[in-house]
Amino acid sequence: MSLQAETKKPLEQKSKFKMPDAYVLLFFVALLCAIATYFVPAGEFKRVTKGLITTTIPGSYHSVAQSPVGFVSFFTAIEQGMAAAAPIIFLILFTGGAIAILEKTGAINGLIYHVINKFRHRQLLFVCIVAALFSVLGTTGIIVNSVIGFIPIGLIVARSLKWDAVVGAAIIYLGAYAGFNATILSPSPLGISQKIAELPMFSGIGLRVAIYVCFLLATILYIYWYIKRLKRTDKGSVLGNDWFPSKALLLDEDASEESVSWTFRHKLILAVTALSLVGFLAGAFWLKWSDAEMTGMFIFIALAAGIIGGLRANDIASTFLAGCQQLVYGALIVGMARCVSVILEQGKLLDTIVNALAHLLQGQSPIFGAIGMYISSAALHFLISSGTGESVIFIPILAPLADLMHITRQVAVEAVMLGEGVVNCINPTSGVLMGVLAASGIPYVKWVRFMAPLAFIWFVIGLVFLIVGVGIHWGPH
Repeated sequence: MSLQAETKKPLEQKSKFKMPDAYVLLFFVALLCAIATYFVPAGEFKRVTKGLITTTIPGSYHSVAQSPVGFVSFFTAIEQGMAAAAPIIFLILFTGGAIAILEKTGAINGLIYHVINKFRHRQLLFVCIVAALFSVLGTTGIIVNSVIGFIPIGLIVARSLKWDAVVGAAIIYLGAYAGFNATILSPSPLGISQKIAELPMFSGIGLRVAIYVCFLLATILYIYWYIKRLKRTDKGSVLGNDWFPSKALLLDEDASEESVSWTFRHKLILAVTALSLVGFLAGAFWLKWSDAEMTGMFIFIALAAGIIGGLRANDIASTFLAGCQQLVYGALIVGMARCVSVILEQGKLLDTIVNALAHLLQGQSPIFGAIGMYISSAALHFLISSGTGESVIFIPILAPLADLMHITRQVAVEAVMLGEGVVNCINPTSGVLMGVLAASGIPYVKWVRFMAPLAFIWFVIGLVFLIVGVGIHWGPH
C-alpha cells in the first residue's frame, strides 16, 4: 500500500465523525442524572412558605430515603418535561405559523426590499438601537421567555443586510439577555432574591447600572465584530456555507427590488402586526402578560394577516400548520431540556447539590467566597435553568453564609444573579435558548462556538464587579 493511500484512509475515517444531535446530547445528560439518583445520597431542606414564595430553611438539610429514577420513570420524565415546557413549545410553534402566513401574503418580502434596505450602510447604528431597546426590555423583566417570538424579525433583517442567522438571532436574543443577565429592575429573579435576602427591593442600583452598561457594550461590540468578520471572508460564519439553516424563512434570493410589490394591503398587514407586538409589550408591563398571551397574540396576527391578505380560510389553516411543522424539531427540544430538572427533582438530588456547594464555600476569605458563590451559581444553573427556581433554593443558604464570611448580602445576591446570567445563553437545559435556536435553525454546537467568547467576556466583567462589591462593602447590608 502506498504512503498516500495509508495517509488517506485515516483522514477518511476521521471525517466520518459527526457531532451528536442536540436530542442525543440532552438524552445522555438526562440518563446520567437518572443513574446518579442510584448512587448520590438523596436529601432535602425543610421549606417555609411566606405568601407566594417558598424558600429553604438554612441548616435544615437532612438525608432522606433514596429515590432512584427507574426505567419507566425515566421515560415518563421526558413527557413531564414536555408538559412543563408546554407554554414555550406552543409559543415557538405558533410563531412559525404566524410567520408562514405573513410570508404567504407577500408582506415580508415587501418590507425587506422597500424598508430595511436603508440600513445597509448604517449597520452599527442599527445593532446599537435594536440591542439597546431589547436590553431595556430584558433588564426590566418585560421580555424574557417571550423574546423567542421576536427572533423571526431578526432573521428577516439579517437576510436583508447579508448577515447570517446567528447575527439575526443575536441582536434580539443577546440584546434582551445582556439586560436580563445584568438585571436592574426585574421583579423576578432579582426582586424575589432581594426579598429573600431581606434587602430593600431593587437596592444597590448604582453598581448594577454600571454592570448593565458594561454587559450591553460588550455585547454590541462583539456582535459588530462578528458582522465585520462576515464581511471580510465568505467563510467567516460559524454556520459555514449554510447561513440560514431554518426552512421557516425561505425568501426569494433572486428577486429584485423592482419585482417585489409593496401595496397598501402589505402595509396594513405589517401595521396590524406591529401594533399587536406593541400591545403585547404594554400588556406585559402593566398587566403582567407572559407566554400565554404572546402565543394568543400570534394566533391573532395569523388570522388578521390572512384575512387582510385575502387568503381563504382553508389556506390560512394549511399555511399556519405548515409553518408550525417547520419548527416542531426545535420546539420539542425545549421539553427535552426541561426533563433534566424533572429527573433531579424526582431523585431528590437538587438539595444535595446545593448543600454540597454551600459546604465548599465555608471558611473562604470574602473575595474567594464571593467568587465561589459566583461559580457555584453558574454551575447550578445548568441543573436549575429557572433563575427564580435557583434563587428560592440557593439564596436562603447563601445569605446567612455571607454574614459569616463578612460578605454583604447584596454581593451574595449579585453573585447568584451574575452566575446564572453568564451561562444563560450557552445552557443546553435552558428552554429559552433552545427555543431561540429552534426559531432560527441554528445548531446548538455552532451557537456555542459563536457564544462562548462573549460568555467568557461577561464572566470576566461579573468577576471584576463582584471583587469591587466586596471591596466597597456594597450594601446596604
